[in-house]
Amino acid sequence: MEVILNQEYLSLSVEDVKKLLSSDMLNVPSEEKAFESLMLWVNYDLPNRKNDLPSLLEMIRLPLLSPQYLTDHIENNPLLKENNHCRNLIMEAMKYHLLPERRSLLHSPRTRPRKSTVGSLFMIGGMDGGKGSWRIEKYDLRSNTWSNYGVMTSRRLQFGAAVIDDKLYVVGGRDGLKTLNIVECYDFKTKTWTAMPSMSTHRHGLGVGVLGGPMYAVGGHDGWTYLSAVERWDSTTRLWSYVAPLSTQRSTAGVAVLNDRLYAVGGRDGSACLRSVECFDPHRNKWTYCAPMSIRRGGAGVGVINNYLFALGGHDAPILNPGVSRFECVERYDPRTDTWTLVAPMRRGRDAIGVGILGDRLIAVGGYDGQSYLKIVEAYDPQNNEWEEIKELEDGRAGMCVVVVKGF
Repeated sequence: MEVILNQEYLSLSVEDVKKLLSSDMLNVPSEEKAFESLMLWVNYDLPNRKNDLPSLLEMIRLPLLSPQYLTDHIENNPLLKENNHCRNLIMEAMKYHLLPERRSLLHSPRTRPRKSTVGSLFMIGGMDGGKGSWRIEKYDLRSNTWSNYGVMTSRRLQFGAAVIDDKLYVVGGRDGLKTLNIVECYDFKTKTWTAMPSMSTHRHGLGVGVLGGPMYAVGGHDGWTYLSAVERWDSTTRLWSYVAPLSTQRSTAGVAVLNDRLYAVGGRDGSACLRSVECFDPHRNKWTYCAPMSIRRGGAGVGVINNYLFALGGHDAPILNPGVSRFECVERYDPRTDTWTLVAPMRRGRDAIGVGILGDRLIAVGGYDGQSYLKIVEAYDPQNNEWEEIKELEDGRAGMCVVVVKGF
């Protein structure tokens, strides 16, 4: 962003500008800034550069611009409107937003986010082979590096976490001795922790998801029994309230949000691991069963990308034999057809995986394979149905929470 303010940038050849704008490594905070840098270059010598605009606009990832920006700055731009190729590129971007269920069919180099624009992935707490970690670590995709970012106020295991308005909420869990109902909030701007109102129910092994603003704490274990109770946090009133309970008691279920529904995937009900999946409609305050997974999965990781829900790994270990093998298999849920499909397996079987979405990749962090806490980190490309290993952790970790935050 400093470079584009200088004469050196404005004097570049069209070939050099094309090389810059086509790069995944371009260091911009958003795709909007990439477009603005292109227009800055074109307008600097408009009579001679106007004809280069269509080929250069191909390098801008227009589908990744916000709908508001497309409408306000792109759609009626006279320079773009008068060229057929530019209009076709704008139409491609509009379709990407209007038809989200077809995004996998609209895949192109223009739908792949630049590494600098996807945000950073934060790994919080978890088991590290000792008594549990307090640390927060940050992964940067552009440099493919992990770094220490900060610490929690205390050790927590089997907790939940979510991001609301660029603030991290850490919910429930265990401190090693007792099950907690406390909630804390970390402000990335001020780098400070604040105690928030506690949940009504103490719970570890819970799942947490943010659905339309409110945050939900789903299931878990209170130290005595497996829970079906679900609580909702309203950040405006700063109050927790109960909503409809799960149909099945679940601890270590995967929780994710897809198409305005909250999903609870697998987990354990006290006697066995579960295949069953249910989803919550906040408008009807009701949980409904979906198609079950192909296998029972306790401690599976879940993530949502391209309007599909993915269930990663997990185990079907009986309580009396917790060392049995973990799964490397992964399956994908399509809400339109209410069906599960097996996709490419991870390279290593594990449960208690941290899962986050960085751009167009699903990231699986650490986990436990039945013997050890793992350093491995894998990235899944849903377009090519492939996993690849990326920078591993410094220390093995399992049961951590993973969130993605833009701009920090």
